[in-house]
Amino acid sequence: MSSEPIHPAVRVGHVHLKVADLDRALRFYCDGLGFGVVDAREFGIDAAFVAAGDYHHHIGLNTWESAGAGPPPPGHTGLYHVALLYPDRREFVRAVERLVDHGYPIDHATDHGGTVSVYLADPDGNGIELYYDLPRENWFDADGRPILKADHFDYRELLPTPKETP
Repeated sequence: MSSEPIHPAVRVGHVHLKVADLDRALRFYCDGLGFGVVDAREFGIDAAFVAAGDYHHHIGLNTWESAGAGPPPPGHTGLYHVALLYPDRREFVRAVERLVDHGYPIDHATDHGGTVSVYLADPDGNGIELYYDLPRENWFDADGRPILKADHFDYRELLPTPKETP
């Protein structure tokens, strides 16, 4: 093993996913999650790149080896999930509402101590985690140890209650 750690400024730049149906994947990532898209099919490449804001891409989608395929069976290696970090609770809740409004099922919600997350799968069975960080002072106990937990709760508790009509 290497004794020199990776530089702390290194970040995951993007994830590239194999999907069975590019249009179906784009509906999920663009309509369901709200990403913008550059559709590379316009350039003769059977792929698309989605991003938040003006970044070139956070997630690449392609059917190069997977057109029409099904998800890998349980018990095999591969991607567990892609985690999308929202800047705050408000934007996180807006994302959960958007998924619910578009009919995408959420599997579960978890309070991890330092973060609050919801988990679901994209149409190809790839795991997706949406989360936001709690204030950093909440990440550690009184002895400075990280708080690690996985307390499940009903994701609907995150959603605002419908406004009553007068």
